[in-house]
Amino acid sequence: QVQLVESGGGLVQPGGSLRLSCVASGRIFMIYTMGWYRQAPGKQRELVGNIMRGGTSKYGDSVKGRFTISRDNAKNTVYLQMNSLKPEDTAVYYCNAAAVEDISGSLNDYWGQGTQVTVSS
Repeated sequence: QVQLVESGGGLVQPGGSLRLSCVASGRIFMIYTMGWYRQAPGKQRELVGNIMRGGTSKYGDSVKGRFTISRDNAKNTVYLQMNSLKPEDTAVYYCNAAAVEDISGSLNDYWGQGTQVTVSS
């Protein structure tokens, strides 16, 4: 099994910044895509951004130009730098990874438990 543990959430004022981290551990042969999703109360989970192993990334329209995703393959870690935060960024942020556990295994999706980000004055 692959476990994902997020950290870095919290309360921040509008216009502020936060940096989320997510570390993958456990039975890992290869991690392909890592990324972040978020879910606000009463809304569907949406893509924030993801990044492929080679560094290609994509973002949801609402965060383009404000958020930056990066990863450290040696540490099985993905980061999300969030700048110019807005109240509408308030949500639970979930880490996601597409990974293979062993050389003959299949590609599966894994999720972290989520970390709360609240943007409020």
